[in-house]
Amino acid sequence: MTDPASVTTDSPIRLGNHELSSRLIVGTGKYRSLELMQECLALSGADVVTVAVRRERLTDSSGRNILDFIDLSRFTILPNTAGCFSAEDAVRVARLGREILRGLENPGADWVKLEVLGDTRTLLPDPVATVDACRRLVDDGFQVLCYTSDDPITARRLKEAGAVSVMPAGSPIGSGQGILNRNNLRICLEYLKEDDPDYPVIVDAGVGTASDVALAMELGCDGVLLNTGIAGADDPRRMAVAMKQACQAGRQAWLAGRIPRKLYATASSPEEGVICLKQQAGAG
Repeated sequence: MTDPASVTTDSPIRLGNHELSSRLIVGTGKYRSLELMQECLALSGADVVTVAVRRERLTDSSGRNILDFIDLSRFTILPNTAGCFSAEDAVRVARLGREILRGLENPGADWVKLEVLGDTRTLLPDPVATVDACRRLVDDGFQVLCYTSDDPITARRLKEAGAVSVMPAGSPIGSGQGILNRNNLRICLEYLKEDDPDYPVIVDAGVGTASDVALAMELGCDGVLLNTGIAGADDPRRMAVAMKQACQAGRQAWLAGRIPRKLYATASSPEEGVICLKQQAGAG
């Protein structure tokens, strides 16, 4: 009998110098309490958690530091430049995050999740400023994971600028709309992986529930980054577990290879076998 462990074995995902066993990356914002966040991070099974490193976002209303609620022996922190609206601001915040994490001796000090937003209403990325900031941060020694739209051309430009991973949005940040444009995502995957099948592409933003995660993975994405889908759920703990399982199930389905879609039905029980059985019965 086949060993179940051999069927579900998967290679780790590599993001620059970092090798992760979990393909789910989770955020730390919007939780009702730091204690709840701490529980959900553990339940998600993630290896990496992303943290907005602006100084005013590291403490809650009581003055408690979010970093005190993250097990640094278990999680690698991925600092992000959330809330930045210019390349200059994003570069400054990335450097600030590097200094904070160097002080903590956390291996996340060498990378950054880059976000450069275009406006406060849509929170869509500014493609020109994002490419500019990516180039500058790569030149400064960062391993850059770039949040972007699902535009394939911008995705390709970011890879050319040196991003170790391009992270197209499934839909607008925090919207919970899931994967709005499968075709664009497929083209992003094709463009980004055409000369390097192992180049990591991670869906970032807009995920609302477990089926959104599973779909992203079934399309061939290498991972999913999410925050609001867990933090904003009625039961964040249960949703953290659901997201973990969906990521694993979607990845296994992609590796297994789905059956092709057909216009007409195909019988589950082949007619050939039925005829053979009828002939044997007649002979008896």
